[in-house]
Amino acid sequence: MRKWILFCLMAVTTLPVFAQQNDKNLARVKRVNGVEAYILCEPLRPYEVVVDAGTGLKAESLLTGGLINKSISGRVEQFVRNIMKQNAKIDAVVYSAGKRIVGVVFTDENPKQEGLGRVSKIMGYPVFVMSEPVVDYNVLNNKTGGIKWKSLVTAGVVNNSIEEDVQAMVKKLQNRAADAMLFEGGKEGMTIMFK
Repeated sequence: MRKWILFCLMAVTTLPVFAQQNDKNLARVKRVNGVEAYILCEPLRPYEVVVDAGTGLKAESLLTGGLINKSISGRVEQFVRNIMKQNAKIDAVVYSAGKRIVGVVFTDENPKQEGLGRVSKIMGYPVFVMSEPVVDYNVLNNKTGGIKWKSLVTAGVVNNSIEEDVQAMVKKLQNRAADAMLFEGGKEGMTIMFK
């Protein structure tokens, strides 16, 4: 009887950790300038928003008439710099959609969930943007982004949001065998299959 109780107690305490390690929508996010970057990904830890920032104009896009645009990671770095100018005491940035990003501080101290978030889905696919799945995977194929027509037509005055760029790449990458999409931060996307 004592062994049974001990077994049940161990199962109850380890089950959440095991389930989290096998959740195919969980990601470990990258750090940008020392802060966690949750791009189209919601942190598991509770947080409080301390800074709300817009994107601002993209000098590179303006100077080239919309022909050259920053990569996702380049835009995130710009966001982080803008937020840190307003309030250097942030733990992370969270980008959900549109052309706004927020700086946050976590309201708990849970090192087990540090850097972990639940990714968003686009067109039914979990999208890992500047993050890695917590489960093992294989890369099926990859493609690079094309011309950003909105930026080109407006001579760099109006640019796509990160979400719009990811949506366009998901459309290009769609693959029935794929379980998810992975965007490391450059101008390339990959379809992946979980092991």
